[in-house]
This record gives sequence, structure tokens and C-alpha cells, in this order.
Amino acid sequence: MKFLRLLLFPFSLMYGLIVVMRNWCYDAGLLTSRKFGMPVIAVGNLTIGGAGKSPLTEYLIRLLKKENKVATLSRGYGRSTKGYLMADSNATASQIGDEPAQFKHKFPNVSVAVCEKRVDGIEQLQSHHDVIILDDAYQHRAVKPGLSILLFDYNSLNSPHLVLPAGNYREPFSGRWRADVIIISKCPADMPDNEQERIIAEMAPLPYQQVFFSSINYMGLQDLKGNNAHTVIDQDTTVFVLTGIADPDPLINYIKKHTLHVIQHNYPDHHRFSLKNITKLADDFATCNAQKRLIITTEKDAQRLGEQELSSLVNELPVLVLPISVNFLNHRQGQFDELIIEYVRKHRKHNPIY
Repeated sequence: MKFLRLLLFPFSLMYGLIVVMRNWCYDAGLLTSRKFGMPVIAVGNLTIGGAGKSPLTEYLIRLLKKENKVATLSRGYGRSTKGYLMADSNATASQIGDEPAQFKHKFPNVSVAVCEKRVDGIEQLQSHHDVIILDDAYQHRAVKPGLSILLFDYNSLNSPHLVLPAGNYREPFSGRWRADVIIISKCPADMPDNEQERIIAEMAPLPYQQVFFSSINYMGLQDLKGNNAHTVIDQDTTVFVLTGIADPDPLINYIKKHTLHVIQHNYPDHHRFSLKNITKLADDFATCNAQKRLIITTEKDAQRLGEQELSSLVNELPVLVLPISVNFLNHRQGQFDELIIEYVRKHRKHNPIY
């Protein structure tokens, strides 16, 4: 792997130079960033996948939806459609992407839209909403958000900060200085203070940047319709884990706290499950001799399991979903909530609908 990275390093230099020049053009005003007269919150990361953007987006929706008309706007990665599309209750992952489908499934009364050109999407949404949350939009410089939230996965902080293709960074580490808020996600719940201090020193935040630490909170198992399953995993349970996410390790490690009998069916991030994939899972499950056995997947993966060509086979399997949420360390949830609510409250008055 190190040798391959060395071979790819010249291409990373070229890619990094292009990204730096592009960012400089936006910063210098040679390329236009559109700013809107309403609260626009961008959630993103510097690396490719796996930092916890979707759980944070959901956290923001829960925080804001009671007193605001909230919309989420995503690119809709992996969808079969093009252009602007507003999700309805029947929207599938193939139509709008797995993460937007997840948002619409969990928050049916919240507007969920997809559009490759976020400027066009915001123009469609702004007159009917109080706040727009841009999912995975940190590198989308055509929009200048009012508040940028940047996530870093704690587990990959010590990896080389190399850009693609030799590394996993979409842009150089210095890009973090565009953020208003930095969140170190997927931290151990008992992370010591000196480790947090070390990370803050590495981040070297600017005076206006606030740094938060968060961990994953695993919730109760649900069925594919979102109902509580009331299922308990113990040491006698064999768990088949079906994932198509960037980093399944935290999920696997959590399940192994309850049982060591774990059989993984891992696929690449955003993988569109095929009938062959699910047939293999069903065959492996059927030949397992354990008396207690079940299948666990993530919320994002569950959206792709709902495709029509898979549904008849999936419905015959005991597939359960393990939802996650965000837990802020150091009792700083209230501080984060106040920061977000105050930003929205302050800028709502500029919305043309008021």
C-alpha cells in the first residue's frame, strides 16, 4: 500500500495544485460564490466518506424543525435521475440517493431535495423555507453558506493528510480554515482531556472557529419500517452484517461488544445491492446452524434494500436496522445547539418571505 501511494504521489501533487488554484479563484472573487439572504448551513468533510455527515444532518433537522420550515439539499449521489427533484413519500434511493431517501423516510414532513447545482436547488427552495441544510457541500464553492460545519473522523486523523489519489483527502488539510465549526466525530465516549487538547493543537483553529467532539450513539434495533424490534443481541447470537458504507469498523466493533459471532458482508460505499448480493446473504444465513441468528444493516443501506427488485427476497429475511445518533462530549450539546439556533434566528429576518 505504501508503495502504491508513492507511485500515485505525483498525481496527488497535480490534483492538489488544481484544487488549491480553484479555491484561490473563489477566494479572490474570480469565480463567483452565491450567498443567499436566508440561513444556509453546509455540512461536509475533507475526506471521501465516513465522517458522520448524515447523522449530523439529522441532528440539525431535529433541532430546527419544530420552529422552522426546514429543507435539506443534497447532490443525490448514485441516483438515476438528473437535475432538481423534490422527494415525495414514495421516493427511492435509486431516484434521489440513499442519504436523501433516509432523510425523507425518517422526517416525512421535512422537504428533501436533490440537485447537482446547489445554487439552482436553493433558488427553488428559498421562498418556501426558513433554513436550508446542505448535505456534503463543503467543496461546493458555488454556494457561500452562512454557516459551514466541517467533520473529521477521529479514527482517521492520524493518517497522512494526502489528497487523492494517493490519499483520501478531497482537498488539502488547510481547507479546514474555511469552516465556522469543526467537529471531531466518532470519538471514544471517554476520550481524555489531553487527547482532545492534542487534536485541537493539530487543528490549530482560527479565533472564530469552535471545535466540538462527538461520539456515535447506537440506538435500539428497528425493522425495515422503522418500528422498534425489541431484539436483544447476546453472546449466543450470530449476526450477519450487511454494509455498503465507507467505514463499517465502528459498527462491527459495537456488535462485537455483544457477540463475537459476526459474519460480514461488506461492499463499497453507496454500493447498489444486486439480487446476487442478497441471494448470497440469504444462502449464508440459511446454512448457518446457530439457533439465534439475525441480519443487521445500517439506515443508509436499508434505503437501497427497498428497491423493488430486491423487496421480495429481503422481506423473507430477518433484517434489522441499527440507527445511530450524535452525542456531544464534555456536556457541550447545549452550546452547539445554541450556536445553531442563534445563527438561524439571526438570519431568518433576511428571508424574503418575512
